[in-house]
This record gives sequence, structure tokens and C-alpha cells, in this order.
Amino acid sequence: QVQLVESGGGLVQAGGSLRLSCAASGHTSVPFLMGWFRQAPGKEREFVSEIIWSDGIPVYSGSVKGRFTISRDNAKNTVYLQMNTLKPEDTAVYYCALQLAGTATYQHWGQGTQVTVSS
Repeated sequence: QVQLVESGGGLVQAGGSLRLSCAASGHTSVPFLMGWFRQAPGKEREFVSEIIWSDGIPVYSGSVKGRFTISRDNAKNTVYLQMNTLKPEDTAVYYCALQLAGTATYQHWGQGTQVTVSS
């Protein structure tokens, strides 16, 4: 059974930084993509960033580009999201997601970690 375990959320002041981690386990095929999504209260879940597992090429949403950095550690099956210059509008539950090779969508999701940015 695939498991994604997130950590690193918390409360931070505007302008501060946080680093999220997501460790994947239990998958029997190679990851294709790992990504981060977020959902703020009363809003739809939105894409934040993803990384191509094989070559590390990142993709970012326009709202976080230049402030957030996604990276991965292949040996640890872990993806990271370094979040700098945080804004109150970044407040949300952040979810890690995994898309395995040979599939078309994200099938596996973490439980979410709360990020709260105070003004």
C-alpha cells in the first residue's frame, strides 16, 4: 500500500520560511511525478508545484514561482518544498501527491499538513 507522509508544516510570520517534506513508501513502480497541492478554507484544491522524478525538472504555479523551490531525494523517495517569503495567502493545508510511471494522474495523496502564515 502506497503511503505518503508529510511533515514540516506550522505557523510562521509573513516573510518567513518553512520546509515541507513528503516521504513515499510502498510503491512497486517508479515515480513519474511528485507534487504539492494546497487547499485554503472555502477554496478548491490548487496546484503548487511538481517535479519530474527522473530528471528533477520542476514546475511551479505562478503564485509561488520565485518563492518556493521543489526538490527530491531519489534514494529516500522524498520530495521537499522549500517555501520562502511566505505570505498570508499561502495559508492552506498542503498535500503531497504521487503519480507513478505509466499512469496519467496523481493517484496517491498524503494526509496534508497545515501551513499558517500570520500577517
